[in-house]
Amino acid sequence: MEIKVEIPQYDKNSGLSTHWEYGFEINVKESNDGLVVLANKAGLISLAIQLLTLAQEGVPRGSHFHYDDSNSLEGGSRALVIQKK
Repeated sequence: MEIKVEIPQYDKNSGLSTHWEYGFEINVKESNDGLVVLANKAGLISLAIQLLTLAQEGVPRGSHFHYDDSNSLEGGSRALVIQKK
């Protein structure tokens, strides 16, 4: 099975943009081993797109996506920040 995705191009004037696949579900829970990201197929594809967006040339260090249960994650999820080093 092949998955094709479109990566939103970074624009220094408008900043990062992203895309969410229809029906995405993402939950971040704490376990004894650390944080666990639980996601359906659409959620995993959405996260992959956002990781690739951050990886683009020209995206400045410190750029990030912030997720919490008020923004993209399921209720009760732990907050998650993915940041470019």
